[in-house]
Amino acid sequence: MSTVDYGTRIPNNVGLGSDRRLQRALESWQPKFVEWWKTLGPVAFQDREVYLRTAISVEKEGWANFGYVLMPEYRWGVFLADPVPDRRIVFGDHLGEPAWQEVPGEHRAELRRLVVVQGDTEPASVEQQRQLCLSAPSLYDLRNLFQVNVEEGRHLWAMVYLLHRYFGRDGREEADELLERHSGDQDSPRILGAFNEPTPDWLSFFFFTYFTDRDGKFQLASLKESAFDPLARTCEFMLKEEAHHMFVGSTGIGRVVARTVELALEHDTDDVAPYGGVSAATLQRYLDLHFSVSLDLFGAETSTNAANYFAAGLKGRFHEAERDDDHRLLDATREVPALGEGRATSREVPALAALNETLRDDYVADCAKGVERWNRILAPLGAELRLPHVGFNRRVGAFAGQPIAPDGTVGDPTVHARRLEEEWLPTAADRAHVASLMVPVHEPGKMAGWIAPPGTGIHGQPVELAYVRP
Repeated sequence: MSTVDYGTRIPNNVGLGSDRRLQRALESWQPKFVEWWKTLGPVAFQDREVYLRTAISVEKEGWANFGYVLMPEYRWGVFLADPVPDRRIVFGDHLGEPAWQEVPGEHRAELRRLVVVQGDTEPASVEQQRQLCLSAPSLYDLRNLFQVNVEEGRHLWAMVYLLHRYFGRDGREEADELLERHSGDQDSPRILGAFNEPTPDWLSFFFFTYFTDRDGKFQLASLKESAFDPLARTCEFMLKEEAHHMFVGSTGIGRVVARTVELALEHDTDDVAPYGGVSAATLQRYLDLHFSVSLDLFGAETSTNAANYFAAGLKGRFHEAERDDDHRLLDATREVPALGEGRATSREVPALAALNETLRDDYVADCAKGVERWNRILAPLGAELRLPHVGFNRRVGAFAGQPIAPDGTVGDPTVHARRLEEEWLPTAADRAHVASLMVPVHEPGKMAGWIAPPGTGIHGQPVELAYVRP
């Protein structure tokens, strides 16, 4: 079992103390990170004690320790899952060969790019969410926001370690640039478009953590299959923390739905806005937006880069080892979505070229499970939420910019643009109403009127605990 060494300035289970050059390099990066956190992290509560989880080992039963800590003093560190003895590559052209412990020269640029793109998303989400602490619906939710934030910060550390340890001078420069790009910055934005969008309210935050962090789950799971063993082990541990982020989104939306049902039944109306709730129609529009934006993160339906990554062993499929095929895909084909003759259709392509779409399919199926849970809560109202068609509101791939409705029909572009603004995506009225609900609640155990309380507290603690101390 790998325990975390807390006797060093940077907690780790990778033996930093035995590599003085690497340790000094990361210690010189650390003040830049802390300055970034203080400047672009949460805008308030940096001087408050927060009931946070901190890693103490990477084992299933001992990877977290709970206690109060000031966020700028959180022990961010470098944690890799324990190595698998004699681990072998399970896909691509190198199938069956030993996993790599160092970066092969011929794959250096591609691996560095994968690490940089993943690393860039981590601080981006913290920057997107930095204002949310001012409008938290409860101390329970405020604490969950901060837990997500500090773990995104640690995920940044994970990628920075790989850049410093395995990519030399280029890696060190890339690590510095991860703190120089900023979400929404006109001159130096984050790499992926979804991470330059604002997260203006808690409804957006819950949908972001459900849909966009779920994209993170699938990207990390694909990288966990990598032939580059340090990357695989890093992502395996990150997935433990990513699960909490999706839990925050799933239960957060579930609690909003539960409160919507309570208000609708109490006042015998579907229009709960006058009573301080969020209607099912508004929830659907927020869902349509965040789901469609997150679909774009998987890229185009066919991709030469994705095929090359797979063949080289750099990035596998979700649960690669469990798939019932040859794990090479040299002769396999599959259908991918397409647009033809004014309707959404499909076309057959080599499966190796369609790996983005395969990962997107797995993602969509996973997203649907949460929607089913929310609909069970909504059942007393006879209403339900639906995932829109995968072609709706897309900016990447075959459906980019196409007038495809949530039900998959293709319409007139002018009418479509109007309905996007007035029916299918959050309207100005939706956003104004949701903004009006964003009133902070700081009394332990109390909740804002638009969201139901959670069923249980954190780590066995009562819901009424002061999760953020005065």
